Amino acid sequence: QVTLVESGGGLVQAGGSLRLSCTASGRTFSNRGMAWFRQAPEKERGVVATITASGSNTAYADSVKGRFTISRDNAKNTVYLQMNSLKPEDTAVYYCAVGNSGGISNSRNYYGYWGQGTQVTVSS
Repeated sequence: QVTLVESGGGLVQAGGSLRLSCTASGRTFSNRGMAWFRQAPEKERGVVATITASGSNTAYADSVKGRFTISRDNAKNTVYLQMNSLKPEDTAVYYCAVGNSGGISNSRNYYGYWGQGTQVTVSS
């Protein structure tokens, strides 16, 4: 059974930082692209950042460019999201996801495995 477990969420003041982690168990995903999505109340789940299987290519939503960094450690089967200069509008449940191949996509349909989500709340 495949399980993705996110951690690192919490409450932080605007301007602060958090580092999210997502560790997969049950199989290795070193040959799969991975991503972080987020969903705020009454909004659709949208992509935040994506990373290819090798980690050589990344992409970000315009709203987080220059503030967030996605990375991965394939030896640990873990993907990270470093979030700096957090804003209240970053408040959401953050989900990690594993793609169906080694590339990346902004489409939710491309990702077959999802974590349970971790809450990030940024106070003003």
